[in-house]
Amino acid sequence: MLAVSDADAAARWYCEALGARVLWDLGGVVGLSIGGAPFFLGEPASNGWATPADAGTRTVRVEVFVDDPDAFVARAVAAGADGTVDPVRDHQMPWGPHRQGAFDDPFGHKWLVGDRSPLAAHPAPG
Repeated sequence: MLAVSDADAAARWYCEALGARVLWDLGGVVGLSIGGAPFFLGEPASNGWATPADAGTRTVRVEVFVDDPDAFVARAVAAGADGTVDPVRDHQMPWGPHRQGAFDDPFGHKWLVGDRSPLAAHPAPG
């Protein structure tokens, strides 16, 4: 669950910026889905946890694998995400190139966005 100070505002942003779909909304806790992968947002008031702003640091790193990481990150940046964190580029992996980059969303969460290449079985190096 991603800690956010305003679950309604965060849900709107994730829907606009990342193409998320609302699964349910309990007021202060919202279930969303991106490409069939569910995730939840929650307001931490009285729950003993903190938003990244309250903690003074990132509290989670979200990794998502998509067909087009460049377009996914560009859409997030166009909606206000900080895309200077780690631009999308090819990383050399034992199975070949893996295209990945990152952004920080307006709620302080770091998102790593890559192609689907790590989702397949690959032989161990060496």
